[in-house]
Amino acid sequence: MVNADASFSSRQELLDLRSLPLSRGPSLDTPSPGDSHRDNVTDSEPRRIDGPVQPCILTGVSSFPGPIYEAQTSLCAQSQIRLNQSAIDSDQLCGWGALTPKAIQVFNTPRWVLFFLCVASFLQGMIINGFINTVVTTIERRFDLQSYQAGLIASTYDIAACICLAFVSYFGGTGHKPRWLGWGVLLMALGSLVFALPHFTTPPYQVSLSNQSGMCSANRTSSCQYQEGGGLSSYRFVFMLGQFLHGVGATPLYTLGVTYLDENVKSNYGPVYTGIFYTAAIVGPAAGYLLGGYFLNIYTEINLTTDMTPENPLWVGAWWIGFLLGGAAALLVAFPILGYPRQLPGSQEHKAMRVSEAHQLKDGSHTTASDPQFGKSVKDMPKSVLLLLKNPPFLFLCLAGATEATLIAGMSTFGPKFLEAQFNLSASEASTWFGYMVVPAGGGGTFLGGYIVKKLKLRCRGIIRICMLCATASLIAIFIFLIYCPDVPLAGITTPYQSAVKSPKDQFKQLNVLPSHLGPRNSSSSVTESLTVSCNEGCSCAWELYNPVCGADNIMYYSPCHAGCTSVNHTEDSMGKKVYSGCSCVVVANASLGQNGFAMAGKCGSRCQHMPTFLSFFFIIIFFTFLCSIPALTATLRCVPDSQRSFGLGIQWIVVRTLGGIPGPIGFGSMIDISCLLWQDQCGEQGSCYLYQNSAMSRYMLLAGVIYKVLGTIFFLLASILYKAPPESPQSSRENSDHEICNKSDFHVKELPAGGVIVNPHTRL
Repeated sequence: MVNADASFSSRQELLDLRSLPLSRGPSLDTPSPGDSHRDNVTDSEPRRIDGPVQPCILTGVSSFPGPIYEAQTSLCAQSQIRLNQSAIDSDQLCGWGALTPKAIQVFNTPRWVLFFLCVASFLQGMIINGFINTVVTTIERRFDLQSYQAGLIASTYDIAACICLAFVSYFGGTGHKPRWLGWGVLLMALGSLVFALPHFTTPPYQVSLSNQSGMCSANRTSSCQYQEGGGLSSYRFVFMLGQFLHGVGATPLYTLGVTYLDENVKSNYGPVYTGIFYTAAIVGPAAGYLLGGYFLNIYTEINLTTDMTPENPLWVGAWWIGFLLGGAAALLVAFPILGYPRQLPGSQEHKAMRVSEAHQLKDGSHTTASDPQFGKSVKDMPKSVLLLLKNPPFLFLCLAGATEATLIAGMSTFGPKFLEAQFNLSASEASTWFGYMVVPAGGGGTFLGGYIVKKLKLRCRGIIRICMLCATASLIAIFIFLIYCPDVPLAGITTPYQSAVKSPKDQFKQLNVLPSHLGPRNSSSSVTESLTVSCNEGCSCAWELYNPVCGADNIMYYSPCHAGCTSVNHTEDSMGKKVYSGCSCVVVANASLGQNGFAMAGKCGSRCQHMPTFLSFFFIIIFFTFLCSIPALTATLRCVPDSQRSFGLGIQWIVVRTLGGIPGPIGFGSMIDISCLLWQDQCGEQGSCYLYQNSAMSRYMLLAGVIYKVLGTIFFLLASILYKAPPESPQSSRENSDHEICNKSDFHVKELPAGGVIVNPHTRL
C-alpha cells in the first residue's frame, strides 16, 4: 500500500515504480461499494481494508488516478486482468446450456476447437469432394445418368450454399458461432443419409452374365428383355436433395469456422490455424477417393454374389457405404462443437492487440465499420455490402477465387473419370490414383501456404503477390493436357474389323469408321450398322448389351457376340476372367492358327506410356493451386475491417460459388459429354457414355485450364496494384514486441503470505 504523502528521492524512482506491473487479488477489479473514495490515492488519510488483508504485489504499471500520476494501465496489466476475468466468466465455459462439467473445460482452448473443426472439415471434404466425385461414374451407370446431370448434382451443393451464405455469414458473424457450426454439421450428416437413400429404395441391381455375355449362338426375342424397370434417372432429384442439405450444412464451416478460429488466436498464428484447418479439408477428399475406390471394389448388393469383376463395365460398386459412415461420424462430431462458448477465454486480449490492415477507401467510409454497433441490425446489411463493393482488392480476390474454384470443382468432380478414360482404368483404380495425388499435393500445398505467410511475416500486398506467382506456375504446368493417349481400338467404332474374309459391303463400311473420331454416335441405327459385318451378321447381336471383350489381336469388341464368339473356352485363373473361343472376327495377322478366334472378357489394357508424366505435372497443378488457397484467404481477411470478416467471407463464397463452384461441374460435364463417341441405349433412351474420344477430352480440358488460369493471374495482379495499405506500423512488429514485454522474467507474479507487500526498494514511505 502506498500513501499519497510518500516522497521519492528522484523522478527516476517514481518512473521505476510506475514501470512495473501491478497484480492483486480479485478485489482489484471489485472495490467495496462502501469505500467509494478508495480509488483516490491523493487522500491524506490512509486506506482501510476490511477483512483479511490480501497479498499485494507491486510488479508492474500501477494505475494512479489523479492529475499528477495520469490514469494509465499497461497492455500487460490489462491482459492479465482480462485473463483473470475470462477464467471466471460463466459465458466462456464449455458445455451445453446449464450443463458445464468442470472435467470438459480442458477442451475449452483454441487447439481443441481447431481439432473438432478439422474433423468436421475432414468429413465435409471426404463426403462432398471425395465420395461424391468418386462415385460419379458409378451412379451414372446405376441410375442411367448423363455427365451433365451428374454435374448438376455436384453443383446443387454450391447452389444451396449461395442461397444461405449471406444470411449465415451476416447473422452468424454477430451471433453464437459454435451453435451455427454445430447445427450445420448435423444438417450435413442428414444430407449424407439422404444421398445414400436411393440404394435402399430401388430394386436390387442384378446382371445375369449368362444372358448378357451374348454368345453368337444365343437366341434373343427382345433387345430390352434384360432391361430393369425404367425411371431410375428420376432419382437424381433425391441426390440433389442430399447435396442441398450438404450445402446448407457446410455453409457455416468455411465462413464462421474460419473467423471463429482467427478471432480466438493471435493474428500471426491465424494463418497457421487456418492452414491446418484447410489442410484437413484437403486431406478429406483424398481419403474419400481412397476409401471410395475401396468401396467400389465391393459389389453394390453386399448380400448377393455375382460372377462379374470390377473391370466389367456393367459393374456397380458399393457407392453408398461411404455416405452412411460419413453421416454417422458427422453426427458424433456435431455435439462437441455445439458445446463451445461464443468466445474462448483470452479472446479479448488477442482482439485488443490486433492492428487493422483493411484497405483504405478514398472517401474514408471504411471507418464506418469500426463502430462497435455496426452490423448488429439488418438495416446495416446494405451499407455493409456497399463497403465491400467499394473495396477493389476484395472484389478482385473474389474473382480470382472464382476462377480457381471453377477448375477445382470441375477437375475434382471429373478428374477420376478423365484418368479412367485416358488410361483405360477401372473406376476404383482411377479414384485411387487421384487420391494418391491429392493427399500430398493438395494437403501439403494448403499447409505450406499458411506456413509461408507466417514464416515470412508477409503483409497483405506481399501475400497477394505470392498468390499471383502460384497461379503463374500452375498455368505453365497445365499445358501437360497437350499430351493424350490414343483412343481405345474398338472394332467398328474407332478401328475397322480385322476379319480375314471381307465382303464388299464390309469394305464400304470400314471407310466410314475413321470419321467417327469427329463426333459422338447418337443414332442407334448408325451404331448397329458399324458394329455389324459379315463375320457376325448371322449372330443377331443386340448393341444395347455392352459387354466388351479384348481379342487376341489387341482390339476391343463391343461384346462376345460382336466378336463372333460361340463358346467359353475356360476361365483365366490369375485374373478370374472368361476366355471365349470360336470368335470369327478375331484374326491375328502373321500368327499361327492357334492364336486366332480367342477373346478375353473385359477391356484391353492401355499401351499408353504417358501416365507417369501426366501424373507428375498434374501433381504440380494441384500443388500450386492449393498453395495459394490459404494466402488468398488470409489476404481477404486482412483487406476488410474486422467487423466485416465473417460477412466478407460470406460474400466471397457467394461470388466463388456462383461464378465458379456452380458452373464448374456443369461445364466440365458438358465438355466430357461432347467428347463421347459411344452412348448407352436404354431401349430408346440415351443413358451414360461407354467410350470417349481422348484427344477431344484433353483439348477441352486444356482450353478451360488456360482461360481460367490466365484470368486468375490477372485478377491477383489487379488486387495487388489497387490495394492501399493503412498508415499504421506492421502488425507483426507490434504484436511481437508486446509479446516479449509480457513474457519478461522481471514481471513474475510472486506468491506471498497474507498481508505481504512488495514495493520499489528505492522509495521512501
